[in-house]
Amino acid sequence: MADIKTRFSDNELVEFREIIVNKIEKAEHDLELIKSAYMNDSNNGTDDTSPTFKGFEEGSETLSKEENTQLALRQEKFIHNLKNALERIENKTYGICRVTGKLIQKERLRLVPHATLSIEAKRGQ
Repeated sequence: MADIKTRFSDNELVEFREIIVNKIEKAEHDLELIKSAYMNDSNNGTDDTSPTFKGFEEGSETLSKEENTQLALRQEKFIHNLKNALERIENKTYGICRVTGKLIQKERLRLVPHATLSIEAKRGQ
């Protein structure tokens, strides 16, 4: 009977660490862009336009701020999940499905490096 791997090797964990660190850097950069977009309250010089148009613009500005806030919250959660994945790498528990206890496929982890469920467990949800 073949040996069943119970965890990824240290070399494999180094590969995943690089993927995750790169994703965190990009995600934090994107979060800064999102935050600067919704904190920028310049009105682009529309003070002298008709009151009706101004009303529409303020409404869309509010919606845009709400959408940006939601984007920022999702981005913060994504970063948090990636940092948790780094902790699992440190503990050498990275890539182990929290439902089945089996290793999650490498291909899945390369695409979704913060995954804690195998495809099998995800389908069962």
